[in-house]
Amino acid sequence: MKNIPFRTTVIGSYPLPGWYEYAFSNIISLGDLDRNELIDDAVIVAIQDQVSAGLDVITDGEMSRRDFNLSFYSLIEGIEKTVINIRQFGPPAHDQRGKYSIHGELSAPNGLGVVEDYKRLQKLAPPGPILKASIPGPYTLSGRLLPNEQYPDRYIITEALVSIVREELQRLLDAGCKEITVDEPSMSCYAYKEDPVKFVDIFNRTVEPIIGKTHLSAHLCFGNYKGRAVSPRQYSPMFPAFLEMQVDEIHVEMASREFSELEIIGEIAKKKNVTVGIIDVKSYYIEPVEEVVRRVRRCLDYAPAERLSFAPDCGLSQTARWAAKEKLQNMVAGVNKVKAEL
Repeated sequence: MKNIPFRTTVIGSYPLPGWYEYAFSNIISLGDLDRNELIDDAVIVAIQDQVSAGLDVITDGEMSRRDFNLSFYSLIEGIEKTVINIRQFGPPAHDQRGKYSIHGELSAPNGLGVVEDYKRLQKLAPPGPILKASIPGPYTLSGRLLPNEQYPDRYIITEALVSIVREELQRLLDAGCKEITVDEPSMSCYAYKEDPVKFVDIFNRTVEPIIGKTHLSAHLCFGNYKGRAVSPRQYSPMFPAFLEMQVDEIHVEMASREFSELEIIGEIAKKKNVTVGIIDVKSYYIEPVEEVVRRVRRCLDYAPAERLSFAPDCGLSQTARWAAKEKLQNMVAGVNKVKAEL
């Protein structure tokens, strides 16, 4: 794929319209045609907002998932949601998310649904923008599955999921997907206490069939469920090991961290492209265009323009739609302003 410097993109998810959330809460009462129409309409809204903002790369907003990974568990056989949230009340956080018990061989004979989502995006998107699909990696997917005798720890569960994700990536490639992001927030969250080299090995084996055949990126953030991080927000434990990920591009979260460790983009840019998160999805401060301009110029102090792209820190699913729209519009305007000066 032709390298486009200073691309503007998103990670994957987009805010669910209010009517969609309301309708989805009654999804059991809908027929198949009703459900498909509902999702199509939500994807059209996500596309329109992204196109109106002027993004170079768009997604389907992950509308069929309602979260960047929740839908996948209904498609994985051998698991059952039998564990209720360990905390039901109080401030929202990750310990309010339920877990799944494993009761058989882990498999996904019908795939993970990402290919169908991509085909919907192809059908509904206008000519012009690059179309991207995002999929969680196996280590992140393993986080909600409880070990048992057959799968006694998280790494063994992860290994069982590697082939499932790999097969979905191959199917995406076969469907003509030119841009794929593998989300591995769990790897970035736990690199401070786990072996980052082991993480890289898992990642590279997962993406092996599609390396060099599509524009492949890795999204590395610190968690965003309910706008909350889940670990020390430091990139230093990941590098230099993560530079060995076999990807064309690495996405990093900078805005919510006040651009701490921004110098790391210089190291990444020596080997691959880097997408810098310059919009804080955890904040309702709408970054003015001139602030975006300043942030982009700071990035140019560390990495050349031909290696840089720009995006929000993370997916936008935890941000209200009105704010997401304004943030994306200002991001694109600011990036384009600097791009015009180059």
